Amino acid sequence: MWRVNITCSNDAWKQYGSDFKTTAEKYQADCIASKKMPDGTRIMAYKIEDVSDAEAFQEDCANFVGFTTDFESL
Repeated sequence: MWRVNITCSNDAWKQYGSDFKTTAEKYQADCIASKKMPDGTRIMAYKIEDVSDAEAFQEDCANFVGFTTDFESL
């Protein structure tokens, strides 16, 4: 099991939020944490079973300007 961590700025979320949600739906990813900080920064974590899917999800999210991602084993 893998955890994909995603952080994005408020401006990036406004621009790419709906595209991100569509991307997340392509994978069997369960949102396990989501927080909006006072400055609008969003911090999210998704649980994914397959390491290949975790890597692909991370790469897809990194394509959105203003999004940073990493993943780790759970």
